[in-house]
Amino acid sequence: MTTRLTLFRQGMGWLIVLAPFFFLTYGQVNQFTAGRSDVGSVVFRWEQNIPFLPLTILPYWSLDLLYGLSLFVCTSRHEQRRLVCQLLLASLIACAGFLLFPLQFTFTRPEITGLAGWLFAQLEHFDLPYNQSPSLHIILCWLLWRHFSRHLPDRWQPLNTSWFLLIAVSVLTTWQHHVIDVLTGFATGLFIDWLIPEKGNWHGKLATGKGMQLSLRYFSAMFATLSATLITPWFWWPTLALLIVTLAYGVAGVNALQKNEQGRIAPAAWWLLLPWRTGMWISMRLYTRTLPPISPVSEGVSISVYPRVLPTQHAVLDLTSEFPRFHATHGKAYYCVPMLDLVNPEITQLRRAVTELERLRTEHDSVLVHCALGLSRSALVTAAWLIYRNSQLTPSDAVAMIQQARPEVVFTPEHRELLQRWKTEIIN
Repeated sequence: MTTRLTLFRQGMGWLIVLAPFFFLTYGQVNQFTAGRSDVGSVVFRWEQNIPFLPLTILPYWSLDLLYGLSLFVCTSRHEQRRLVCQLLLASLIACAGFLLFPLQFTFTRPEITGLAGWLFAQLEHFDLPYNQSPSLHIILCWLLWRHFSRHLPDRWQPLNTSWFLLIAVSVLTTWQHHVIDVLTGFATGLFIDWLIPEKGNWHGKLATGKGMQLSLRYFSAMFATLSATLITPWFWWPTLALLIVTLAYGVAGVNALQKNEQGRIAPAAWWLLLPWRTGMWISMRLYTRTLPPISPVSEGVSISVYPRVLPTQHAVLDLTSEFPRFHATHGKAYYCVPMLDLVNPEITQLRRAVTELERLRTEHDSVLVHCALGLSRSALVTAAWLIYRNSQLTPSDAVAMIQQARPEVVFTPEHRELLQRWKTEIIN
């Protein structure tokens, strides 16, 4: 068992490593870039209207204190190591950005006196205006805000969020960074938070068949948006979203989309995948216009499209991985087993979904099983549940029952093969 004293000692050890690493890498890259002749700048014209507020140097400097303190609020070695990996990766990615895309700050600060002037003078001893994009301050601001949020009670959350928001704004009002640095820093912080998630580990397995086909299709779409970044850099956002979906279908699995049992999508994944999720939402709305919203199947179990109105059923089993829990299902018993669309789930996923469906039905009498369109994932899980309830049913019988209740459903040969394996597992 790891004690608080052990974590404190390890925190001190990590701080002794991280602090010199941070200042040496950041400082050396800054000095190197200062001597380059190819350093430009990216400034929006309206940035001239951002005021210079000297006292915001106080929240700006406070991030250094919070950086050190963060190591000592961890409650497990796993969390502490995860945080250390995030902090190291933040410095490495930021420094790589400073070297590959050198930029400099272009505004000239007025003369400052008093405490604020002294703090600015200390800052200028090691922070020349060349380490710009992505802003390391913004990367750390996101990561540390997320970290402290996990440890503070609800009554302190507004203060915590307000202070980190003030730190984020301070990089502009102290005239340390341009807006482009903030945007790239935010994106980098999100990516690191997604790459080293709070819960779960990456267990990659190379996809085959339909999964690999879909991965290649998403890769092609990603390549197209990557090419479009030559026109406008804003296409980096959908490019990054499509990269994550490509990895999800090709090797990383549904965990890459980071939706949990309560239907919440991790904040980093929520932001990074927003362009893709918007496209999926539009597609879902178009397809569901002609589909029946709910189809009763058997014993209080119904198949549904993604619910947008309050369901009459007492419980909900959500099988989508692309959408968060919709507010219409709040107040109902709820469980989510995220599954990728258009591909077979792992047998362990199918078992978990069937187990939860049976539990919800037993405890709440009626259950709404839904995916996005109510045609594939929900139909597959309900068919597997029918076989689970009645081992005498063949996969063809279960499929026929689902098709009779909802003729629009789609059962592929791969689905039928999975149901046969499921049938064998139930018998054994």
